[in-house]
Amino acid sequence: MALISLREHQTYEGEPTTPALARAMGATGLVDTALTLDGRLRLRSGSRVGAVRVTAADDHLELHVRPKVGIARLLWLLGYARDPGGWRTEPVGLTPDQDLVPAMAVAFATAASRALAPGVLSGYRTVEAATPLVRGRIREADQLRARPGLALPVEVRYDDYVPDVPENRILLSAVRRLHRLPGVPPATRNALHRLAGALADVTPLTPGTPVPRTVPNRFTARYQPALRLARLILAGAGIEHVPGSTSATGFVFDLNTVFEDWLTTALGDALTTRHGGTVARQHPVRLDHDHLLPLVRPDITWWDGRRCLAVIDAKYKTPGSTPPRDDVYQLLAYCTTLRLTHGHLVYAATGAGPASYRLHGSGVRIRVHRLDLSAPLQHLHEQVERIAAAVATAQRCPDA
Repeated sequence: MALISLREHQTYEGEPTTPALARAMGATGLVDTALTLDGRLRLRSGSRVGAVRVTAADDHLELHVRPKVGIARLLWLLGYARDPGGWRTEPVGLTPDQDLVPAMAVAFATAASRALAPGVLSGYRTVEAATPLVRGRIREADQLRARPGLALPVEVRYDDYVPDVPENRILLSAVRRLHRLPGVPPATRNALHRLAGALADVTPLTPGTPVPRTVPNRFTARYQPALRLARLILAGAGIEHVPGSTSATGFVFDLNTVFEDWLTTALGDALTTRHGGTVARQHPVRLDHDHLLPLVRPDITWWDGRRCLAVIDAKYKTPGSTPPRDDVYQLLAYCTTLRLTHGHLVYAATGAGPASYRLHGSGVRIRVHRLDLSAPLQHLHEQVERIAAAVATAQRCPDA
């Protein structure tokens, strides 16, 4: 099977291929596809990363797109957005040039094997069933309703000590998810088979249902590294696409959403801890008085009760020497509606320091900030703290 590996926002031109295979790759959303006049395949990756396996008739192809920041940093961004306390450091043992799915599979299989090595965790679960023997408490109302006048079987309720607990269900669901993904190394796939065997008495989560919350304690401490990775695996957007003679299966993360989620958590913590208030993600806002226009949802808003203090837009792109006009127009609309004199654009990019633009006619000032996502974690946190301080200063001193 052919393998194409790209970085985000990279162009690739390769061997001739069929239109059906090109269309199937484009349908995954991982790349934009085109065919040259001589039938050569041209791909352009964007801000989505992951891996897909595409089949069209007798043609098969695996496509991997890696993030520029590296796999370890991507996993940290994903994890920190969901659980800042559990993701204080990056996962170890991952190299920047690894593809996403193999790296996640290897890291998860290693962590899960360590978690299960002392034995599979068990816990008490309440069971209601009809049994030939009395066990626990008899459910008298259910017994009379189901079989009046009969002694057996007996409707009972009892607590059973079983491995079918949420922690194991999450691990097993992640194992099953990885089994279906392309790019998992053979040795890791064998390790996943062993994990599935150890969890044979566990019920996997129903696809599409939320992953249950679990409370860490001294009994589950050894499970926590594996559970953190399992939640990321289950959070990734799955692809199952089978139209006619073509099919695609895979695993994709949108880096625009990853950056927005992480910035909301990190900047929200910095603002509320040092400056008070609350931070909301995607808070719905009406642009017009008559409610005729559709709702808009700014990425991040900072509030003091019902009064909005600041609006921040997260942009996973490089703005160039000045921010794109569409970004400025969008933020201006937010500021006008929320009656703010300042709006903040935060780009995932390196380069010059903060910039400020006062707009004609509105009195609104747009402040542009840049975040270097590849910086060491301590420096990255310091960058977020500086942005939080700038947001708070702009709110207290509008003319600063």
